[in-house]
This record gives sequence, structure tokens and C-alpha cells, in this order.
Amino acid sequence: MSPYETLKYEKEEGIGYVTLNRPQQLNAYNIQMRDDLYEILKAIQADREVRVALFQGAGEKAFCAGADLSEFLTAPSPVIARRVRWQRDVWGLLLGLPQPLIAALHGYVLGSGLEIALCCDIRIASLEARFGLPEMGLGIIPAAGGSQTLPRTVGRARALEMLMANRWIDSREAWRIGLVNRVVARDELVSVARQTAGAIASYDPMAVQYAKQAVIKGREGRLKEGLALEKRLFRRLMTARNRTNIEAGGSTC
Repeated sequence: MSPYETLKYEKEEGIGYVTLNRPQQLNAYNIQMRDDLYEILKAIQADREVRVALFQGAGEKAFCAGADLSEFLTAPSPVIARRVRWQRDVWGLLLGLPQPLIAALHGYVLGSGLEIALCCDIRIASLEARFGLPEMGLGIIPAAGGSQTLPRTVGRARALEMLMANRWIDSREAWRIGLVNRVVARDELVSVARQTAGAIASYDPMAVQYAKQAVIKGREGRLKEGLALEKRLFRRLMTARNRTNIEAGGSTC
């Protein structure tokens, strides 16, 4: 039995499987899910055995249809809100994890669901998936990074259209504009996502994490700075590898 109310977490052969598990509510993101996800992400962050994490949604209708507005639109006092945000910065934790993150997306991928997906490094969608940020229809804007991660993924104009016009897109368009990496049949989604995770987990974890760091951190500055970062990471990796080889050779003497 899972110790978490809203999520399932399993670990197998270097892969951490995180399943959003409120299928009757279309896996809507609520306060308990926020707290459960925070605990799981902290565990993944500290677990050297986890080389890659795979996020998926339970049930047939949705990866995540957004936030549970009955909870999140009930505003606490500013003091409590600031303390809770500091204690449970799920989005910052997601974006800061060193391990690669894969999202297997089906059905509705809306609001907070899309924001979770955008925090992942690789997104694989099923044919029937639909994507959107419906906050504008509620008179609000995204509060979990969607206004920042979406334009960095699909470009300013497409992001503004999805945000301001509340435009939903299907998986084919999501692939065309670079929102998802691959589109597969619904019955192939889990196996393809697991195969991708398994391929990543089979490689040197330090090399994989450095590759992720080089791409993500490198984009934050100029090309010259990114090239310098790549060189530093390469040297650090080679130093670690040489040290390992020396230690392994010494143990056989």
C-alpha cells in the first residue's frame, strides 16, 4: 500500500516511477498532492540509485487536468501563504533535480498538469492527448511557472496564444511546435516511456546528469559561457573517471 494519498511511487532498476493517483478527479493537483510530490521529489533528489524519473497519470482520461481550484483559490493569509510556499516549493524542486525527468502524457494535460510536464526534460504523448493552460477563463494566470516554461519551450507567440486565448492543442500540434518529443498510440505510451527511461538509466549517471546540466545551464547565458561550462563539466567527468580507474586498479594489486 502506498504511503502517499495522491501519488504512487515505485523504484526499479534505477528508474523512479511517479504516478499521479486521483483518477476520479482527473488527477487534479491539490494541496495533498503538492505535499506528497514534495516528499517524493526530495527522496529522488537524495537517492543515488535513481538515475531517471518517469511521471505518469493513473486512469484513462487524464495525466492531470489542472489544479483543484476548490482548494487553491481559497486564499490563506499572506503570512501562511509565504511560509507554505517556502516549505513546499515543488516547482523549484522539480526544475532543480539533477536526474533526467520524463513525462508520459495522455488525455487532458491542463494547467498544473502541463506545468509539471514542462518541468520535465522529455515529454512523450499519446495521440489523444490535449494540452492547455485554461487559467485565463478563470480570471487568473499560471502560478507554477507556465508563463515562463511554455515560451521557453514553444516560443513567445505560440505561448501567448495558448495563454491569452485559452487555446488548447492536440498532440500532433504539440509535437509540431516542440512541446512534446514524441507522439505514440495510447497503448504504446507506457512501454515507450519505460524504454526511454531504461535507455537513459543504462548510461553513466554522472555523464547523463552533466549532459542535462550543460544544456539547461548553458541556455541561461551566452554561447561563450555555455561552451566554457561544457568544458568544465567534461574535465570534471574525466577527472572522476580517472580517479575511479585508479582506485579500481589499486584494489586488484
